[in-house]
Amino acid sequence: MSQHDASYQAAAPEPAAVAARPGLLLLDFGTDWCGHCMAARAAVDDWVHAHAGIDHLRVEDGRGRPLGRAYRVKLWPTLVLLRDGEEIARAVRPRAAPDFEPLDAALR
Repeated sequence: MSQHDASYQAAAPEPAAVAARPGLLLLDFGTDWCGHCMAARAAVDDWVHAHAGIDHLRVEDGRGRPLGRAYRVKLWPTLVLLRDGEEIARAVRPRAAPDFEPLDAALR
């Protein structure tokens, strides 16, 4: 389930399905029309490419979207790194390498 080159997906999995997923998963919440999301896209893709063992799912977020609400997403893009369905780190509006440090630290 790697969608790092794809648009944000309107059809998101249910929160329970995400929580039940084994392994590492990066949830990338935003929208295709969000300026912050567009500005962060290259940096996010670079980080994902550098961490090949992590699945990446771009999830369209907005009012009433259950998955975004389950992870208390307030700003876009918000990256939530999960290990076996549990949040281990997040980055909000990442643009450069230092912004990804919480994710990198969680993987050490």
